[in-house]
Amino acid sequence: MDLPSTIARPVDHELVVKKSRFLAHLAPATTVAAADAVIARRRKELWDARHHCVALVLGTHAAGTPRTARSSDDGEPSGTAGVPMLEVLRHREVTDVVAVVTRYFGGVKLGAGGLVRAYSGAVAAALDVAATSGAMLRRELLYEVEVPVPHADAGRIDNLLRDWASGHGAVMEPPSYGSVAHLRLLVPRAELDALTADVAAASAGALLPDVGDARVVDVPVPARRP
Repeated sequence: MDLPSTIARPVDHELVVKKSRFLAHLAPATTVAAADAVIARRRKELWDARHHCVALVLGTHAAGTPRTARSSDDGEPSGTAGVPMLEVLRHREVTDVVAVVTRYFGGVKLGAGGLVRAYSGAVAAALDVAATSGAMLRRELLYEVEVPVPHADAGRIDNLLRDWASGHGAVMEPPSYGSVAHLRLLVPRAELDALTADVAAASAGALLPDVGDARVVDVPVPARRP
């Protein structure tokens, strides 16, 4: 299942067009309340700016979860700010993100087309910053897997699973300990058979992974070269 990406932390970028400054601020937000808090904070921090235009997309877009999308021109001519910003978020396939672009007027009117290019360009450039700084998260549907291992073999199997996970798009989770060690990881559906085979080979058939439920997981994306 293809899911939209998101960001791990706030990202900022400044675009200057004919002396007008467009300060783009992207922040992670999973609820409307969280997005509203980001918007209110930017308004307070940059209180002397003329416009604080907004676009947000919320929702994992998995298992039938609906997505929420909103935008605001905040006094700019209708359709020249919020909607172009929102279209960039949609086109880049990101979610659980709020974008606020604050404008300081430079004295030169840009016209409708110029405003559309400036507001959309500011958000696009901020997303590029996120990609090149390692702030992007890839959202995936992964399966919870537990491998019960005798304590005597836990260290060896743990190292094997960590190496395996790095090459198969899986994510290790913290283990738990009882009468045996319970090693846990999150695995793509397409890799479940390979995991079972590799664990069996490493243990002479003594160990069998226990596959549980699927859940949406945010996986860090390596920084892209500028």
